[in-house]
Amino acid sequence: MKDPKKKYVILVGDGMGDYPLEELDGRTPLEAAQTPHMDQLAARGVLGWVQTIPPACEPGSDIANLSLMGYDSLVYHTGRAPLEAASQGLRLQGEEVAFRCNLVHLEKPGADRFVMGSYSAGHISSEEGRILIEALNEGLKGPPLTFYPGVGYRHLLVWNGGDPTVKTRPPHDLTGKEVTDYLFDKGVLAPVVDLMRRSWTILEGHPVNEERVRQGKLPANSIWLWGQGKQATMPSFLEKYGRQGGIISAVDLLRGIGTCLGWEVLPVSGITGYLDTNYRGKAEKTLEALHDLDLVFVHVEAPDESSHEGSLENKIKAIEDFDREIVGRIWEGLKVFEDYSLMVVTDHFTPISRMTHTREPVPLAVFRSTTPPRNPRVRGFSERSAIEGEVAFPKGDELMAWFLK
Repeated sequence: MKDPKKKYVILVGDGMGDYPLEELDGRTPLEAAQTPHMDQLAARGVLGWVQTIPPACEPGSDIANLSLMGYDSLVYHTGRAPLEAASQGLRLQGEEVAFRCNLVHLEKPGADRFVMGSYSAGHISSEEGRILIEALNEGLKGPPLTFYPGVGYRHLLVWNGGDPTVKTRPPHDLTGKEVTDYLFDKGVLAPVVDLMRRSWTILEGHPVNEERVRQGKLPANSIWLWGQGKQATMPSFLEKYGRQGGIISAVDLLRGIGTCLGWEVLPVSGITGYLDTNYRGKAEKTLEALHDLDLVFVHVEAPDESSHEGSLENKIKAIEDFDREIVGRIWEGLKVFEDYSLMVVTDHFTPISRMTHTREPVPLAVFRSTTPPRNPRVRGFSERSAIEGEVAFPKGDELMAWFLK
């Protein structure tokens, strides 16, 4: 039986994990950033690591966060896009396949050459994206295709009769790389890339893009389809773990996973998935929701976005903002509860030098209010300190059961 007085909070700094960098004198961004609250959590609580990416899986946020939520991706994962579809209340039927649909900016260094200039079209706004998605629905309309607007550059295509087995590429893995051969593939990928090329005539010259160019911003001159799959089915969190949960995230993927788990998706105004997100609103909503829920899962995307951009300055800022505005505020607010457990973790590495996800085990720290007081140890929250911690979870989906004990 669950104890209604027990409260659980998981704070995820997406993509915080990284490699030692020469420009940081051999430190990682986590080690270089000023993170007094995460360091205190590591010193006073239990420190360790978790392998969120199974060996057979690609190191994506879908796989990693399913592991953190206590679900085995080898059993429950059918693709990233179906999880995002769930966040919009879409349930795929029959032969419907969901694709993640990025609005991207392709550079053209030659007449017949294409380079991935920006996987986010310069972090296009949600309103601009919505208008462009509406134009795509009008220009590419037909029984098999329906586009759905999302947040910022992240949108969705449901394709009745689409192929869920083709090997697509995430655009954030291709930043600065030539994509010409991919865009003109003549094999099984041809129907997908043909649709991407058809989007060019609709997006190029669209008033939204013309205005972005006038403002010195990158135009969203192409869609990019990836992460496809059919409907996902999994047991609810209440069935599996006996707890009622909620999730706070600006990202459709995370909200979609939460929806599939039967969690309450907790709305916060002004959250963007970037450096300008409403951190304080996330913290306040977390503490408010805990009066009704057993567990709240808080996801912050900004460190990952900064890593995909290759911006060390922004990544350190994102980590410090996460520590101050999320970890610090929520930890202080949790003191009104008699019995709580607080976890800080990252989902995967997104090294600045690689600008994409990698599969190393990630650090975690847990503080339990009922643990007898002890003298804090001198250690911080980082990739290296975690390896020498007290706990290790080689199978990531086993972490949740331990956390809820």
